[in-house]
Amino acid sequence: MHGMPAAPRRLLLIDDDEQLGPPLAAYFRRFDFVLEQAALPSKGLQMLATGGFDAVILDVMLPEMDGFAVCRAIRRDSLIPIVMLTARGDVMDRVVGLELGADDYLPKPFEPRELLARIQTVLRRTAPSAAPAVPAGVLRFDGLAIDRDRRSVLRGDEPIELTSTEFELLAMLAATPGKVYSRDDILARLRGHAAEDIHSRAVDILVSRLRRKLEPLDPIRTLRNAGYVFAGVRQ
Repeated sequence: MHGMPAAPRRLLLIDDDEQLGPPLAAYFRRFDFVLEQAALPSKGLQMLATGGFDAVILDVMLPEMDGFAVCRAIRRDSLIPIVMLTARGDVMDRVVGLELGADDYLPKPFEPRELLARIQTVLRRTAPSAAPAVPAGVLRFDGLAIDRDRRSVLRGDEPIELTSTEFELLAMLAATPGKVYSRDDILARLRGHAAEDIHSRAVDILVSRLRRKLEPLDPIRTLRNAGYVFAGVRQ
């Protein structure tokens, strides 16, 4: 007997260009993807909240709020893969998108087959078997406790609010104090693929944002031309 066929994977396109959705949906259907479109961010977030989507294709230029704000809103409670579309091809757009937790970006105009390839890649990369598992347990250092089960961080008795990417970064560095992680190491673990120069800049932005949130503690050290190391003292 044959097993049940795999259910088609569902994609959500958040883009106010209503001419884009139908031809893309027709193209993706040939590869066993169902693509649904939301023209407004509010509608897209509402649809995502109902669950069942495998990835998001997110335009930067949107009414109501820009794609970066939408990406931030999605990342507050979901690790769903996000591919951002940028019309400008601006370097800062890409840095900001990756820094906020997007998995990839594609400049407009694009070929549907290129978007399909990006989607297939991020889905492979974020499959449970490929995702770096954050080990269980609580890491305790002077003034800092990192609970890897609850994904929460305490500075003294005060909870610190981190994005999912910031938490992954902190947990990864703190799990092996004294180990130096290059920017490429960090990107490969957090985003699952090798870095280009532009992505390395995104790591620096991410680290500096995490450092600000940990202040006045300063457990993350920069080693010039080498990367970053966690220097917290274990309790």
